[in-house]
Amino acid sequence: MNNSGRVLSGLRARDPESPVPDLLVVVDDFAIPAGSVRLRPSGSAGGHNGLRSIETALGTNRYARLRIGVGPVPPGMSNHDYVLEPMPHEGRKAVEALIPDLCDAVECWMDEGIERAMALFNRKVKADE
Repeated sequence: MNNSGRVLSGLRARDPESPVPDLLVVVDDFAIPAGSVRLRPSGSAGGHNGLRSIETALGTNRYARLRIGVGPVPPGMSNHDYVLEPMPHEGRKAVEALIPDLCDAVECWMDEGIERAMALFNRKVKADE
């Protein structure tokens, strides 16, 4: 959703250097392999239009995010076309297998904070797995 930030405009940060508390944005990310999970307390949009929209609305990039890998984009296919097509079977299976852990990761973030959730749930998968 390229205009995701519109729904968050009321949470605008008072200071761009202060984190936005109690906000975890969950996004798909074609830049990381399917099956990977990246929790972070802040960071750049990294080319993700939805995150860019959220940063513009909030006035900061200091909010927690949970990126769910759905990549890689096949050679010769545009990023735009890839995200609008049905997910390839193998990638879909990898993401579906993550759902219980993703739910636990969100609960951990709520109960114990981002650092603990990162330690327990960040998972890096090689592109060829």
